[in-house]
Amino acid sequence: MKNTKQLTKDVLRQFTGTEKWYRHPLARDVLYTEGAQHVAENAESYWLLDEIALAQQYEPSVKGEGFQVWKLKVREDRTALLTCEDGNYNEVYSKEIEFTDFPLDEITFWCTDNVILLPSEY
Repeated sequence: MKNTKQLTKDVLRQFTGTEKWYRHPLARDVLYTEGAQHVAENAESYWLLDEIALAQQYEPSVKGEGFQVWKLKVREDRTALLTCEDGNYNEVYSKEIEFTDFPLDEITFWCTDNVILLPSEY
């Protein structure tokens, strides 16, 4: 069951830095922070970390970007768009999500040096 009370923007802003690192189980060279783990656990959205982590290995347009801004925007019909930008607002990758029950309208992750994190954790 999702714990959406733990997924407000105010709660997510409280993640600053990280003391614990998580290794992605499929893309072993990708790590993620406590904030990213919190989102995945409380929104039951490990699939979102999978999308970001696997793109590091299999998407040539993503692989070459040292700093990435990942945005998930959920539409009213529960479809979504996942995009990756290069940090200068240039989109390098996008993927349509046919259905999601992700509880927020949108969320942003950063990925740098194979670490997925919330912007407040940078």
